[in-house]
Amino acid sequence: MSPILEPFTLGDLTLKNRVVMAPLTRSRSSDEGVPPAFAVDYYAQRANAGLIISEATNISPQAVGYALTPGIWTDVQVESWKAVTAAVHANDGRIFLQLWHTGRISHPDVQPNGELPVAPSALKPEGMAFTTSGMQPHVTPRALETDEIPGIVEDYRRAAENAKRAGFDGVEIHSANNYLLEQFVRDSTNHRTDQYGGSIENRLRFPLAVVKAVTEVWGGGQRVGIRLSPATTEPGKTPLDSDPKATFGAYVEALNGFGLLYVHTIEGVTQQTRDVPDEVDFGQIRKRFKGAYIGNNQYTLELAEKDLAEGRADLFSFGRPYIANPDLVDRLRTGAPLAEAPKAYWYGGGATGYSDWPGMNGPVPFRR
Repeated sequence: MSPILEPFTLGDLTLKNRVVMAPLTRSRSSDEGVPPAFAVDYYAQRANAGLIISEATNISPQAVGYALTPGIWTDVQVESWKAVTAAVHANDGRIFLQLWHTGRISHPDVQPNGELPVAPSALKPEGMAFTTSGMQPHVTPRALETDEIPGIVEDYRRAAENAKRAGFDGVEIHSANNYLLEQFVRDSTNHRTDQYGGSIENRLRFPLAVVKAVTEVWGGGQRVGIRLSPATTEPGKTPLDSDPKATFGAYVEALNGFGLLYVHTIEGVTQQTRDVPDEVDFGQIRKRFKGAYIGNNQYTLELAEKDLAEGRADLFSFGRPYIANPDLVDRLRTGAPLAEAPKAYWYGGGATGYSDWPGMNGPVPFRR
């Protein structure tokens, strides 16, 4: 058997294999951010993964950047997620909730009272926002006032508490893909002159305050991971930091002080390439981080086996392959071909193209 498909111990969790289901935004939730009932089927069918990381989940109304994405700030949302976690656990799976604030990658159409999105600095991203009235050009966000930032830290704290109430095994802090936390980290999107901008130490101040709050909720870092993406320019055609090695090296060293369970890195440009510019060094992150390392972006079983043998990563997350292959682990084990999901099914819609994909031998059996 491939070593990728053998059991693995992650902190105090025993996982069935080293396969991680990556976070996949699917835009199936209600306008109120409540996951649908058929999300239970979707996640339970995929409990063959060693670890599931939920779709990115908004920590507050202000955090929303895309229509029909789930939240974790109301009791109704928590109750819906409880059904999901119960089903994953009934199928001997493990699931973490990814905590999300999109920052400037948003639009007034999905913000409370039609307000401007918030960001470290008033810099407009390129591209389009997915709203309830269709695709809309991104706008110039409003720069957060200094005294607003501690309130967002508390939003993360409450979201982490709600994730625990909902029965998740842990949480992943989304500090990647050029969303709010990474907008503070990169000097290309953070032009602030207060204590949250300028030096690397200042730019890391807010993200590290979030990590502190979340780990306090979970009694330390052993049920908390974090996602990083120093090489991706998407969304927003966002420029890289001027010195990614120094910035993300300092970030990882600071994260070690919280005893986080893992770092989950996007190796390359999301949905585009694994090519990495010379100024980004994932090997440095792997070497300097004291917890486990999850590699992500266009992995195959063969590439995962190679990287494991060379000590480049401990676990490997698969995103798009999980859309149309709920039995992905079995397909990897047997060498069966993978189904391809048409892009029309990726975002929006109902159960069709979401929770109705068959396995190799028909419907994937699962317990509720």
